[in-house]
Amino acid sequence: MASEFRLVRRVEFYETDMAGIVHFSNFFRFMEMCEHAFIRSIGTNVHPGEGEPGAVIGWPRVHAECDYRRPLRYDEEFETHLLVREKKERALHFDFRFWKINETADQPLARGKLVVVPVGRIAGEVKAIPIPPLFATHIQVASPELLNQYPEKK
Repeated sequence: MASEFRLVRRVEFYETDMAGIVHFSNFFRFMEMCEHAFIRSIGTNVHPGEGEPGAVIGWPRVHAECDYRRPLRYDEEFETHLLVREKKERALHFDFRFWKINETADQPLARGKLVVVPVGRIAGEVKAIPIPPLFATHIQVASPELLNQYPEKK
């Protein structure tokens, strides 16, 4: 069962502002890229289609946030670390931490959170559905040690 996932990539020029620093909005894209790679790693994808009534057709975000600590610049390699914080009947809560590769800082560059809800088509309407077994049986909540490894500084 999976409770965490890491995705490494390099900052592309188009992801930066005029100062060469990653534009804040891109951290939301990075979280989504990591989430999709995590779901693929368990053998499926976030949009498996409408094969049967009530099947998941998407995972809309019902909450998204990101706090920034230090800049990430053009051409730097970084890691997005996903942790499953909570698994409810109809929602998954993900924590994200961003690190520069080979950095030994005691705090991530940024921290993010996403809450996603599976939806399916029921009686012609798109509605929240329970997390399908295909996902639920492969995803577990991360250990408290991982979740609390880098406490937030106030």
